[in-house]
Amino acid sequence: MTAARELLKKELQRLCKDDSIFSVGLKDDSNWFKWDISFTGQQDTMYEGGIFSAEMSFPQDFPLSPPELKFVSEMWHPNIYKDGKVCISILHPPGTDRFNEQETADERWRPIISVETILISVQSMLLEPNTDSPANIDASKMFKEDPKAFRRKVRQLAEQSVSCGD
Repeated sequence: MTAARELLKKELQRLCKDDSIFSVGLKDDSNWFKWDISFTGQQDTMYEGGIFSAEMSFPQDFPLSPPELKFVSEMWHPNIYKDGKVCISILHPPGTDRFNEQETADERWRPIISVETILISVQSMLLEPNTDSPANIDASKMFKEDPKAFRRKVRQLAEQSVSCGD
């Protein structure tokens, strides 16, 4: 078993024991590098009651390189690309980015970051978007210029995430 696979196995076992606002599991029992994630919308937020599905893909050299997290559920958020890919600093490759001088190397991926830390950071990002560096410019603009419309759209997606598609 590779070191990456062994580390992912331990992370998954630990996370499966936690009662939290997300749940994790393997996408396919034979592949430790692809996970299904479900985020539960926190109470008293615009995401309340929603269940948002995502996939996390780990590189073969994990933890040297960061995983990718992509929502499968439709999302409307300044830091989530329209295709569902999450854009937060801790998922950016290690080092500095000459195109983004606002983001320090300390904010980017480091091998000591746990999967739990990533998931908590994504949950936090959902509630507190970074509109200074948006992945979805339209969502960022709506968040800043028409917060009521933004909340309505997110509430609609939260309700849609648990409907049976009638």
